[in-house]
Amino acid sequence: MNILETLEAKSKMLPEKYKNMSVQELEDMIRSIKEKMGKKLFIPGHHYQKDEVIQFADATGDSLKLAQLSAENREAEHIVFCGVHFMAETADILTTESQKVYLPDMRAGCSMADMADIYQTERAWEFLQVLFGDTILPLTYVNSTAAIKSFVGANSGATVTSSNAEKMVRWAFSKKERLLFLPDQHLGRNTAFNIGVNLDEMAVYNPIENILEFDGPLEKVKVILWKGHCSVHENFTVQNIAHVREAYPDMKIIVHPECSREVVALSDMAGSTNYIIEAIEASPAGSSWAVGTEMNLVNRLISQHPDKQIISLNPHMCPCLTMNRIDLQHLAWSLDSVVQGQETNLIKVDEETAFNAKLALNRMLEQS
Repeated sequence: MNILETLEAKSKMLPEKYKNMSVQELEDMIRSIKEKMGKKLFIPGHHYQKDEVIQFADATGDSLKLAQLSAENREAEHIVFCGVHFMAETADILTTESQKVYLPDMRAGCSMADMADIYQTERAWEFLQVLFGDTILPLTYVNSTAAIKSFVGANSGATVTSSNAEKMVRWAFSKKERLLFLPDQHLGRNTAFNIGVNLDEMAVYNPIENILEFDGPLEKVKVILWKGHCSVHENFTVQNIAHVREAYPDMKIIVHPECSREVVALSDMAGSTNYIIEAIEASPAGSSWAVGTEMNLVNRLISQHPDKQIISLNPHMCPCLTMNRIDLQHLAWSLDSVVQGQETNLIKVDEETAFNAKLALNRMLEQS
């Protein structure tokens, strides 16, 4: 969310009624509402949500999968998205006009998505066009605002996920000589490197100073990385890896590609959240893993696989503060509001923004 949205959200604070309810009362209310509404209600829950919320999710997954499931579920009139703001926006973009999407807590956001706003992006595009002319195709990670997805769509670009990023970067190079990758520099760098782009062919655009960080001739630049990052994944370090290698010599290290290039290079495996989940599920009993991703998911993997040794790559890691906002109180409030016909924390993307954002999403889906 941007600053204006955050300020607006403060006017919709959790009523005292829900703060004073016990866990049992909250859970009973949620179960009762789910039973009453039946198929008219759909609750998607992102992998990084708390267990207290995930227990009520009708589906779990990454942000794009959940948005697609919401769109496919035409019987659902009300979608209460247990994730963050950009995820609920994507669900609203992909669902029909008759479906309504809600975010239980408007403070639930993504610091990475907020590192690229539309004003910075439009300024960057003008700046880069002067430097490189019409040689750039924009790509944006789905972890971005609807406005950024819309900008990319309007400029012939596409969205990417951590699962299909390599395929989409190859697609972008089939269209233009260069690409601009928003908003996560680490996913962009790791992906481009994996398909053969040299590190010295990658520049970083600094949106705060409106400058290109690059040493060398401009004609050598193939990838322009937006200077953004995931605050959680950037906290996994080469020192963490060195500690695991020393303390647990036989342990495999698996990380998310939002980690830095140095961390990914030193790990045994790197891939999307689903990749991490599936790799651990497929591993034999007795195997051991150090996992470099969000702590709620790591703790869930630990509880789901008692036959395996699983630890966080960073033992001092905390759950993502912005992804971790939704709790039982906010979920109960959101569902209760739906029952009462109130559109509390309704997520609505305007028609023009949604149209161009859908172009970006559909270009990606066509390649999948």
